[in-house]
Amino acid sequence: MREINQILAELDISVLPQSDFNVTEVEETGLTFVENAILKARNAAEQSGLPAIADDSGIEVDALNGEPGIYSARYAGVGASDEDNLRKLLQALQDVPEEKRTARFQCLMVYMRHAKDPTPIICQGVWEGIITREPQGENGFGYDPVFFVPEHHCTSAQLPAEVKNQLSHRGQALRLLVKQLGPK
Repeated sequence: MREINQILAELDISVLPQSDFNVTEVEETGLTFVENAILKARNAAEQSGLPAIADDSGIEVDALNGEPGIYSARYAGVGASDEDNLRKLLQALQDVPEEKRTARFQCLMVYMRHAKDPTPIICQGVWEGIITREPQGENGFGYDPVFFVPEHHCTSAQLPAEVKNQLSHRGQALRLLVKQLGPK
């Protein structure tokens, strides 16, 4: 929330968590990141009566044909921990050589003016990297400890928060959203 509000401050927009409005989570039944983001934004707008921003994010690994993709948070099963998901990913890539361990974080962010908005604003951020063989670093969450960022020679979990926010898929999508919502 802090990152989102910092970036949107220039537009004089304040973002509040959906928990402030007792918004219940919607089931992510979409087959793509964008479908799931729209489902979440529509649900939040409908329950709060306000414009809503939602995203769906995940990691795509080329050697796994884009998996875990939209199932990133539940790759090792519903209720799996970050550690369970990491372990499953590293196991799946066990015999894959370094040059074929390319991956990317995807973020599809959606802004809906209201629940029936027929033209939501959709912004995409992509962050390219390589999957390591072992987790490294204490910052971040999810797949950050195995997502190596070549231009910084470390994993996402080893980057300071302010650097990660500049590079990240979510930060990219959010900055695109600011451009879309800004003065025309």
